[in-house]
Amino acid sequence: MDDAWDGLGYRERPSRFGQAVVWTRTVTAADAGSPVLPDGCIDLLWVGERLVIAGPDTRAHRPAAVVGTRYAGIRFFPGTAPALLGVPAAELRDRRIELADVWASGTVRRLSEQLAAADDPVLALERIALRRAGEVDPPDPVLRRVVAALAAGWSVAATAEAAGLNARLLHRRSLAAFGYGPKTLGRVLRMQRALAAARSGVSFADTAAATGFADQAHLAREVRDLTGMPLGQVLTRSAAAVPDGIDLLLATG
Repeated sequence: MDDAWDGLGYRERPSRFGQAVVWTRTVTAADAGSPVLPDGCIDLLWVGERLVIAGPDTRAHRPAAVVGTRYAGIRFFPGTAPALLGVPAAELRDRRIELADVWASGTVRRLSEQLAAADDPVLALERIALRRAGEVDPPDPVLRRVVAALAAGWSVAATAEAAGLNARLLHRRSLAAFGYGPKTLGRVLRMQRALAAARSGVSFADTAAATGFADQAHLAREVRDLTGMPLGQVLTRSAAAVPDGIDLLLATG
């Protein structure tokens, strides 16, 4: 068998499907309760012999996974998955649903059999995404400009202007593409930029200043609002959890 399942913890790499990362995770006693933080992304998961869609979150999600549970996933960057899945992102917001609830049961059964027999489920998930991408229209390129602008800290008004959309149309298209409006996506991406900086050793005060928060107290309030946890707890509890791939998102946006 391939080494995709070997070892413990979390492993991630860029996907052959351009706007995604692929990852594996084997739950350990140390990270069994670790939360998955909002990141604006949608994942297709292979877990427990099932194909599951993890929709875009508005708050931290705590998987009910026992030690030893093994995941393989492909994490689609914001705005990418709805075209592949054929469902608006808003219908997936804060939900974990079976792929069979979205695609034909026979198709999902065939894909599940392929994954169950695969030496490397990550490669099998990539093949699903690549094959599906060849069957559907690509995401609107405007969405990438929207994500890039919000990820860079632009205001919603500036983002709408750069995308050539009025505020109402931007909001409507954001709901379908990202699962929530541009203001929420901007908050999520700003929080992820801040957490990445703080994890690298930057002080909370300097992190807040560098990532668009008014001050450290503002950063702490936003993190608590989006995760339900204090900033320090987020950094210690989520460090071993499924990362967000935000560095790759910002690099390719």
